[in-house]
Amino acid sequence: MAALTNRPAAPATRRADRGPRARANRILGYAVLIAFGLVFLYPFVIQLGNSFKTEPDAAANPLSPIPDPLTLAGFERIFAGTNFPLWLGNSLLVTVLVTLGRVFFDSLAGYALARLRFRGRAGLFAAIIAVMAVPGVVLLIPKFLVLKQLGLYDSYAGLVVPLLADAAGVFIMKQFFESVPVSVEEAARIDGAGVFRTFWSVVLPMARPALITLTILSFQGSWNEFPHSLVSVQDPDLFTLPRGLADLVSGSLGKGTQYPLKLGAALLATIPVAVLFVIFQRYFVRGANEGADKG
Repeated sequence: MAALTNRPAAPATRRADRGPRARANRILGYAVLIAFGLVFLYPFVIQLGNSFKTEPDAAANPLSPIPDPLTLAGFERIFAGTNFPLWLGNSLLVTVLVTLGRVFFDSLAGYALARLRFRGRAGLFAAIIAVMAVPGVVLLIPKFLVLKQLGLYDSYAGLVVPLLADAAGVFIMKQFFESVPVSVEEAARIDGAGVFRTFWSVVLPMARPALITLTILSFQGSWNEFPHSLVSVQDPDLFTLPRGLADLVSGSLGKGTQYPLKLGAALLATIPVAVLFVIFQRYFVRGANEGADKG
């Protein structure tokens, strides 16, 4: 009887020991995450600090995040002494067109692969998966040759048209559309809707989480696209921000480190993508099945 009476005390003791240990492990985990976060954020802090430094201060103390003195001379030179406004306009134009094109064409292709039955569908999807495995650098020379043959080299069309669809976007949309209940589409067909009307008016509105994810990825990818602009345009008037920043880094403005100018331009180029991601991050991480559940 005494043994039976004393038995429940052991689990209580273990629970008491487990509480402080769990808190300690949690604190240690947070400390490690904070340390890694600071390591990844520090280069951005250095970029931000050097953007507001004078040229001598940035050259003498490049790793210090505190400007001494603080100045906007670097940003003034960006807008007055470079083609940054032109690069910004080109990037905005190309990015908006590419993002719209990818959202539309990737959605169409994803829906066709998910719902339409046609000969060679499995082989086509396998080819799309295979394209995702090919390094982009392998396609640079073929892209250049195709653009030259089609007369698209050194034009806005050459910057936009080859990027209007991508394999990753088709894959994302196909996976989402396969999660949509078929009964939703059958109800639309009973009401007389055709394939495109069903896609456009019924299924696509349910795909908002997937569409926002695709929009963020497309915007980020086209905004930061450098290799494609390298083989598609030669005219400085057609340079996008990545191509223009590469021109600055290569020393097109003369000698000297010019850290405030270069890092300030890079900071300005980072802001649009960062703002877009912060605004839509909750949609980005949300499961794509949300739209199907609501349907």
